[in-house]
Amino acid sequence: MPGIHEDFSVQALGQGLLVALVGYASSAAILIQGLVAVGASVSQIASALVMIGILMGIVAVALSWLLRMPISIAWSTPGMALLATTGAVAGGFPAAVAAFIAVGVLIMLTGLWSPLGRLVAALPKSIASAMLAGILLKLCLAPFLAIGKAPWLAGAVLLTWLVFMRIARGYAVPAAVTVALVAMAFDAPFAGMAAADFIPHLELVMPVFTWEAMVNIALPLFIVTMAGQNLPGLAVLAVYGYRPRVAPLLLSTGAASVAGAPFGMPTINLAAITAALGAGSDAHPDPARRYVAGIFGGVGYILLAALAGIAAVLVARSPPVLIEAVAGLALIGAFGSAMLNAVQDEDGRLPGLVTFLVTASGLSLFGIGSAFWGLVIGLGVHHVLRFGVRT
Repeated sequence: MPGIHEDFSVQALGQGLLVALVGYASSAAILIQGLVAVGASVSQIASALVMIGILMGIVAVALSWLLRMPISIAWSTPGMALLATTGAVAGGFPAAVAAFIAVGVLIMLTGLWSPLGRLVAALPKSIASAMLAGILLKLCLAPFLAIGKAPWLAGAVLLTWLVFMRIARGYAVPAAVTVALVAMAFDAPFAGMAAADFIPHLELVMPVFTWEAMVNIALPLFIVTMAGQNLPGLAVLAVYGYRPRVAPLLLSTGAASVAGAPFGMPTINLAAITAALGAGSDAHPDPARRYVAGIFGGVGYILLAALAGIAAVLVARSPPVLIEAVAGLALIGAFGSAMLNAVQDEDGRLPGLVTFLVTASGLSLFGIGSAFWGLVIGLGVHHVLRFGVRT
């Protein structure tokens, strides 16, 4: 088997670093917003960003090297949107950390125990997509609600996004993020801060296991991570002719999620959107040599971990409306795809719509949030409508 020195190409190097840059720039705001919503402090956010960059990088490098496939790793963007809409639970951020650990364990069990994987895969596509759409709706409204709160700043971000959607669609969100960051840098009060304040440090958070966090965070986060990230990530790899064994992928991402959670890190998983950048012909004409892009994608994430302190301080000291606006713009495409999948199949349309409306409503019963009830009620409608119907 040839070594990386023989398979190396500048093309794969550049594409791999692009994977990391696009993945980070397009959804870091969503990650930070989700952590803020569940009660993380600035230092805990910085710790989470350091750990997630390092562990995503290590897992991507190891899997790409061992499997000789361009494996891209990411945090769960729909999962972070879930955190942003769920908000703090009893027990605060330590309870959310316990939920992150539980999700990592569930992902590992999915890799070890095939019936659990089949159960997740058997969840009707319309219902899983509708739950995701309901979670994303509130965030996708944020860019337009932001206009009323900060018309000039939000307008500049929106205009940048729209112009780049017309001339260079792939750079629309990174460009909008750049404009927002510039606005934050001018607006954020950094007086009195020393250079050491921007250097991130790992901070241990002792998990607190609560029933509310397991039901409101862990269960929905596991479902959206599997349905919204891991399954689509496998599908993208299959499109380009890569069909890796699922168990090593889930075991490694699940184990890394468990290991990083005590430092505030949320779940990591297979990349869905950026996976195509590393797996496509832009990485290298020869599919057998594209794994190099996966390796350098991981290296890029490790390098970007150095920016964690700056990102955390900048966001924490800036108007939250800008972060919400950028996060919402980054999720509009995902929302559209989720809604299309929710209503595309006529038989699954009504259960999908019910799931979407319940999830988007913010319904809370017995301390359990709307994502769980959307799933339960949607599945109930699905089974009632199919009762006695032969297939």
